[in-house]
Amino acid sequence: MSLPDGFLDELRTRTPIAPLISRRVRLVRSGREHKGCCPFHHEKTPSFYVYDDHFHCFGCGAHGDAISFVMQSEALTFSEAVERLAAEAGLQMPLPTPNAATAARREAGLIETLEAACREYQQYLNAPGGARARAYLRNRGLTDMDIERFGLGWSGEGRGGLLASLRHQGITIDQLVAAGLMKPNDHGAIDYFYGRLMFPIRSRKGQIVSFGGRLLGSGEPKYLNGPETPVFSKRRTLYGLDLARESIRAGSKLVVVEGYLDVIALHSTGLAGGVAPLGTALTEAQLAELWRLSPMPILCFDGDAAGRRATLRAIELSLPYLSADRSLSIACLPESEDPDSLIRNGRKSEMAGILDAARPLAIALFDLLAEGVDRTTPEGRASFLHRLDDAVSRISDRALAREYRAELRDRFYVDRAIKRIGSRFPAGRKRVVVSARPAIDAAATARRRAELLIAVLLHHVDLLPVLAEDFAALPIVGDMDTVRAMMLDWLHREQDCGTGLDSGALLNHLRQSGLDGAVARLLAQPLPSVVRDAEATRSDLETFWYGIVSLMNLGWLREQCAEQQRRWQDTQDATTWNRLVSITLALRRAQRGEIEEDESA
Repeated sequence: MSLPDGFLDELRTRTPIAPLISRRVRLVRSGREHKGCCPFHHEKTPSFYVYDDHFHCFGCGAHGDAISFVMQSEALTFSEAVERLAAEAGLQMPLPTPNAATAARREAGLIETLEAACREYQQYLNAPGGARARAYLRNRGLTDMDIERFGLGWSGEGRGGLLASLRHQGITIDQLVAAGLMKPNDHGAIDYFYGRLMFPIRSRKGQIVSFGGRLLGSGEPKYLNGPETPVFSKRRTLYGLDLARESIRAGSKLVVVEGYLDVIALHSTGLAGGVAPLGTALTEAQLAELWRLSPMPILCFDGDAAGRRATLRAIELSLPYLSADRSLSIACLPESEDPDSLIRNGRKSEMAGILDAARPLAIALFDLLAEGVDRTTPEGRASFLHRLDDAVSRISDRALAREYRAELRDRFYVDRAIKRIGSRFPAGRKRVVVSARPAIDAAATARRRAELLIAVLLHHVDLLPVLAEDFAALPIVGDMDTVRAMMLDWLHREQDCGTGLDSGALLNHLRQSGLDGAVARLLAQPLPSVVRDAEATRSDLETFWYGIVSLMNLGWLREQCAEQQRRWQDTQDATTWNRLVSITLALRRAQRGEIEEDESA
């Protein structure tokens, strides 16, 4: 859009930003500004601030002016947002240049031709000649409401019928060719579609820009999309996008499926955020369109090998464009199933559950790259690591790439350790608790290890609720057992009050409980660098903590590793995964003899 100098400045001046945003966000005064909960990410504490001429979210980084807000909140293009705000502000949009006006008239003419063709196809479907197509739709479980909502039709069996029907409306053969409804041949032109069930393809505004046709009967291709025209680009268009936009703004999930009937099936069950590429692999332009609607679209391709390959291609395509607030999640369908077949066979609740259980991108990427890879040999494992690193190298966001590399490599080593543990302890075999090493003074050694575990929790009290269950189960005796009981009692009371956890408050509680001497001894404990390091991650600290546990009871840690693996397979939730990583890495280090007594000194 080419706009004269000053037009946008005038538009912004006539559009006060706070009243505009307050239509969607409850704003309150905060000094000279307004603040509220950000509409672009879920938060409970307001971090979204509105100034005189712009907005900024200190939580997710969203930033912009009135035009940007309308674009982001309503998934509009720049041109659409400007037109919307100009109409509200009473500003006349600048007249287009002669060339632009000519192009606009031509596009409007093509859309009118396509709309007229759609009406004819719908009439053909309801006429006696459309009986076979109607029977097909009924057999696929489509209702009259589905057919009407998506404007389905029938192309007719013969050739030349569309031209004969539309001539009465003043539409010429040249217009039908330009709209992609006929194609030239040696004798003039012939219909582009015949013997096909017709699916109108609409723009994001809801205008018909082309058609897709499914052949009923033998022949190839089974699905055929219209050719590229001034109003239709297959690589930029998503089927069902016009209907999905409103639903997604109302809270529906944005789900990307493979075919027209998959989209219609999702809509028929109330999952109205379904869209599909047009018979091709997902493209960069389509990804950009998806991310304008949702920061986390769900890919739900067919459950066969071809569907998994298409999913992997889409993931690899997305890697350079990922960011902290823009990714994908992956829904896994049963083998040889698609959304249409699941829903048509009465498994609607299963389909909804599959979407609810969509996996994070990193987990799906690992699993898809692992397919067909022999990881039983050093060469195979090295090759697989190269594949993981190659995928990570495509992520442009360097901070995100580091996180992905750590996540994928952690998963690699955890899986490898779990396989080793499983091979050493096959199902049904009695497990024997083995001491990590003989102790010269067992009582003193146990006391020293218990003191170290408790000292870590005193210095990093945020770990206490995460490790409380395992902390309570440890074999601790003497005054350290009393300290543990007081710590857990304090934790439960603080959690009931809903206040934050603070190391100073915990120490005061222990001292007031008559444990001054024990507290002094614990604070005097020499701590390893990982515990003292301000940059240490929670995963680092948990791995160290479980490493000390392995010296106290290696067998128990093995059992916990197996239990967390079972939980992970059942829940696929982040908390279980993080705990599994920490326990498995600690167990691997213990089995290699990498946890030494002087590590606590």
